[in-house]
Amino acid sequence: MPRPNFTAVAEFTFEGFSIFGWQPRLILFVVFLVLYLLTLASNAIILTVICLNHQLHTPMYFFLSVLSISETCYTVAIIPRMLFSLLSPQHAISIPDCATQLFFYLTFGVNNCFLLTAMGYDRYVAICNPLRYSVIMGKKTCIQLAGGSWSIGLSTATIQVSSVFSLPFCDASVISHFFCDIRPLMKLACADITIKELITLLISLCVLVLPMVLIFISYVLIVCTILKMASAEGRKKAFATCASHLTVVIVHYGCTSFIYLKPKSQNSLQDRLISVTYTVITPLLNPVVYSLRNKEVKDALLRALGRKSLS
Repeated sequence: MPRPNFTAVAEFTFEGFSIFGWQPRLILFVVFLVLYLLTLASNAIILTVICLNHQLHTPMYFFLSVLSISETCYTVAIIPRMLFSLLSPQHAISIPDCATQLFFYLTFGVNNCFLLTAMGYDRYVAICNPLRYSVIMGKKTCIQLAGGSWSIGLSTATIQVSSVFSLPFCDASVISHFFCDIRPLMKLACADITIKELITLLISLCVLVLPMVLIFISYVLIVCTILKMASAEGRKKAFATCASHLTVVIVHYGCTSFIYLKPKSQNSLQDRLISVTYTVITPLLNPVVYSLRNKEVKDALLRALGRKSLS
């Protein structure tokens, strides 16, 4: 129950990185801005290369292009306001704006989790059932998997935002974070949040553990199939097609699981620094890893650059 005498909060204030001095914040601003621009540029390049090259019009690259769009929207929901807060003395955000930011952050974040799962399933079918790959991973199936990921993201965000913002917020208004996230917001509520924490934990288990288990099963089957291959070159090629996806999965789930599945933490600065990994670095890591480790994407990009230089 909320306290009988309280003043309802009209807006929140981000603590962000205000514990640092002006010069460290300026350095962080430059670093985060450069990473953000690189993320936007690299995702735009990936999308352009996939759209213009008909050889890349396959399920694998369809999911990669959808992931690039989702990652771009994900960063737009978080980073611009974070950059503004690093330079501005005004760190306030209205409750409706905070709810909106949390909604889009969760929508695209959850969508990314299930898109990575769909990409794992695609790799499983390609390696373990190559003869029926084009039949199983048809256009309709790809659209259904991508649409399902978006639907789960929207549903999860709606449930979580409704759960968090049904709480009363009184007196305390400083969010120990650089964006509106679930746990820092619930800490400000002047009511019992036991049920809300249980809801958050159950959703986190469904959104993080379930996809991780599915991806793990996919890769167990993939490895078993690869080890049975007679050709060393075939095994090498099969492992190479999975390396990019597996790298992104480990970084993405490793950081998010540490934040959302661990017990309560009093070290909010540590949580913020880890959050930087999956809100700033991981969205850049995805296109970079897929570009550097994927021969087809590199070849398509080099051909595009070659045509441009010749013209």
